[in-house]
Amino acid sequence: MADDLRVGILGYGIGGRVFHAPLVASTPGLVPSAIVTANPERAGQARAEYPGAEIVPDADALFARAGDLDLVVVSTPNRTHVPLALRAIELGLPVVVDKPFAPTAAEAEQVVAAAKAKGVGLTVFQNRRWDSDFLTVRKVIESGRLGDVFRFESRYDRWVPKIKDNWREFGDPAEAGGLLYDLGAHIVDQALQLFGPVTQVYAEVDRRRAGVQVDDDVFVALHHANGVRSHLWASALAATRNPRFRVLGDRAAFTKYGLDVQEPQIKDGLRPGDEGWGVEPEADAGTLGVDDGTDHTETVPTEVGRYEDFYAQVRDALRGEAAFPVDPAGSVAALRVIEAAHRSGTEGRVIMLDYQSGQQ
Repeated sequence: MADDLRVGILGYGIGGRVFHAPLVASTPGLVPSAIVTANPERAGQARAEYPGAEIVPDADALFARAGDLDLVVVSTPNRTHVPLALRAIELGLPVVVDKPFAPTAAEAEQVVAAAKAKGVGLTVFQNRRWDSDFLTVRKVIESGRLGDVFRFESRYDRWVPKIKDNWREFGDPAEAGGLLYDLGAHIVDQALQLFGPVTQVYAEVDRRRAGVQVDDDVFVALHHANGVRSHLWASALAATRNPRFRVLGDRAAFTKYGLDVQEPQIKDGLRPGDEGWGVEPEADAGTLGVDDGTDHTETVPTEVGRYEDFYAQVRDALRGEAAFPVDPAGSVAALRVIEAAHRSGTEGRVIMLDYQSGQQ
């Protein structure tokens, strides 16, 4: 279509290949126009999957075509998020930045300020706000059936006993590697979305696998300004399945097992609109109620996952019809919590935050 918005995708690793390119291509009104990868195998795969896109070897080649693009997606190693986002903004190109937004909150604020100064659209790919399980938790909380919620528990566990040779496992702080930046960027963001700003952060940040350079087993406790406490776990050494979510209120509790299926579905070739897209197994449905010996509980059907909503809102924002789907200020706030968690884990104490400024 003549009015399709042209998207340049920086990076064709897991982020670009599994998330951004498929979701962009599935969004009416958006089209992958250029894809950056220096890897010959990935370049061949990109050409086969997106024959209408130009495959270029580096960021310079993409930015040389800035006049032919309407949006740039930064899906590259964490250390490059800030410089690449700033280059796009300087050229007047709206930007989607993958999570974590930046290695530090200060750098993230630099990007936000640059976008504001240039009047350029900026958003962060916090895709797990559209996970089926998280959408279900939000719906249950908003229903009021839990009463006053006082504790939120979230686990994002994996079983990865062998260290991988990629930047997510590199120890240089500039890489923003480790679980707190990787999975923590999701679970902290979700907690902030549900319960708002944080006043206290306590964390246990460990390295459990032999030879690992970054945190691979973490626990974070947050005290929100509204009084709710969030307990968040992430581990690369979780060999059994634990509840993904447990939410406690003064009238009932909600427990949910299983993880959103959209990522494995994309890897298997499924796309938004296909039959079964975003639908979790019925066995993973959550339980709501009170189990006091008489089992006053009920099964809560899981919402359908909707990753496609992110790029549909980006498209509408580019057309001036809506706001961008994720306010980057929320991702800055999550980075401040992650930084406080790292400090807490190092110093073995609670870190206080000014919930209005987010400063320690």
